[in-house]
Amino acid sequence: MANLKEVRNRIKSVTSTQQITKAMKMVSAAKLKRATNAIVQLRPYANKLKELLANLSASLEDGSSPFLVEREPKKVLVIVVTSNRGLAGAFNANAIKTANNLIAEKYSNQLKAGNVSIVAIGKKSQEYYERRKYNVIGNNNDLYLDLNFENTSKITESIMAGFLKGDFDRVELVYNQFKNAAMQILMAEQLIPVPKPEVKKQEKKEPDGMLIDYILEPSQEKIVEELIPKNIKIQVYKAVLDSNASEHGARMTAMDKATDNAGELLKALKLSYNQARQAAITTELTEIVSGAAALST
Repeated sequence: MANLKEVRNRIKSVTSTQQITKAMKMVSAAKLKRATNAIVQLRPYANKLKELLANLSASLEDGSSPFLVEREPKKVLVIVVTSNRGLAGAFNANAIKTANNLIAEKYSNQLKAGNVSIVAIGKKSQEYYERRKYNVIGNNNDLYLDLNFENTSKITESIMAGFLKGDFDRVELVYNQFKNAAMQILMAEQLIPVPKPEVKKQEKKEPDGMLIDYILEPSQEKIVEELIPKNIKIQVYKAVLDSNASEHGARMTAMDKATDNAGELLKALKLSYNQARQAAITTELTEIVSGAAALST
């Protein structure tokens, strides 16, 4: 009977867990819809701005903007975008692993010299790097409470100011790019200095074969000077929105799998419960028959 009671308690526990995972999946699905809309609306603008900037800056000298100047990367800053909460499968672990691999492969000497700093966006990366005694700059865990361009820009502006002051010579950005609810693409991109385009001049053609020609006012240099800081802010904001959508997609997928696993476990537990119940009934019947036989003799 003790075994029967134990199985019954386990069934109750797994049933409760299954209900929780179903509810979390539904909540994540609702949040995913809003997060997906945000990144889908921003992505074309961010990509076009980046493309336009590459077109304009290709012919400029490095000195036209301090954010174009390549310096020897003696001091490196890595922005790691994760979430504030877990229960999202390997979402956070993969972002942190990608950042660690980037540091190990490209900046191992800087790490040994203590010249690698971290800006963590999300509690999971904040806690991870603080436990390992990295130089973690600031605390940005509240960003997800009110995620918008203005609040994200404050973080980016402090990073840009640090680059201009020489606190670090290169800034890398690591995040999960949203593809769909079941798939996220890990990205590691150089943010500052702004990478130069692969070709010196883009020659994008219209369908009729005519080259795109921009009319620039007041000047190409002035526009690029204003566009580069804006582009940096937009790229960070896009990364955070990508990560936010990826988090909800990963959590929804993880909770869906957890619900299915709980269902399979429930089937096995109910089978064990029925077997234990049959065994208990058989034992009681045997005892009754044995007792009746003893009394008849």
